[in-house]
Amino acid sequence: MSLRNAVHDGQVVARRNLIKIKRVPDLLVFTTIQPIMFVLLFAYVFGGAIGQEDGGAAYREFLIAGIFAQTVVFGATITGAGLADDIKKGIIDRFRSLPMSGSAVLVGRTLSDVVNNVLVLVVMGLTGLVVGWRIRTSVPEALLAVVLLLVFAYAISWIMAWIGMLVPTPEVVNNAAFIVIFPLTFIANTFVPLDTLPGPLQTFAEWNPVSAVTQAARDLFGNPDPNPLAPAPTSWALQNPELYTVLWAGVILAVFVPLATWQYQRSTSR
Repeated sequence: MSLRNAVHDGQVVARRNLIKIKRVPDLLVFTTIQPIMFVLLFAYVFGGAIGQEDGGAAYREFLIAGIFAQTVVFGATITGAGLADDIKKGIIDRFRSLPMSGSAVLVGRTLSDVVNNVLVLVVMGLTGLVVGWRIRTSVPEALLAVVLLLVFAYAISWIMAWIGMLVPTPEVVNNAAFIVIFPLTFIANTFVPLDTLPGPLQTFAEWNPVSAVTQAARDLFGNPDPNPLAPAPTSWALQNPELYTVLWAGVILAVFVPLATWQYQRSTSR
């Protein structure tokens, strides 16, 4: 099958997944409400505790990039849950019976979740503007920050795709992903400056790819550490967060695209 046909088949599957969101409005409601809730809760709960000098204004700017990173990473679990649900219902077997590319289901699933993440970032960005977040750099730099967030989330979605075809139900995907993603997104610079973490956790956070994508977004948005006396990052990863993010995304895709494709080919209806 030609590359052109494979791309077309992937687009058809992606459209099918997006139409599903339209027809099940509950998915869209929770997709938009959750980021709003995160922005408001963290901005005013953590902001009041950490940024007392200025009422938390500087902290709210510092925070938004971290919430962006956490939300798009957690959003990648939709890929795994969606695939697990399709396998459970036998839809994957129906796809296999059609004259379509074998990679179309995975490509379509991951691409549709990129669109979902774009929607989430728009909603969070508008909410952030309401609570005082501002972009202090240029439009191209801000767009680059969004692209890095989406690229990293896309890579994570392939990990979730592989997991989604290993476990029996969507609920197991969510539970398994939470165990891994929760510490990754919290033992990082997403919500607090790294110098506030104890030694071993600080070292882990400095090389955590979630810290890198968060730092890259902060730098590109122009949202520095709320403490002007905070030490500059000393690890190579945080001194070069854009490159480190791209390297991690490349490694994840190189490993998990073949793994997920292989698992798709051998998975059977459960």
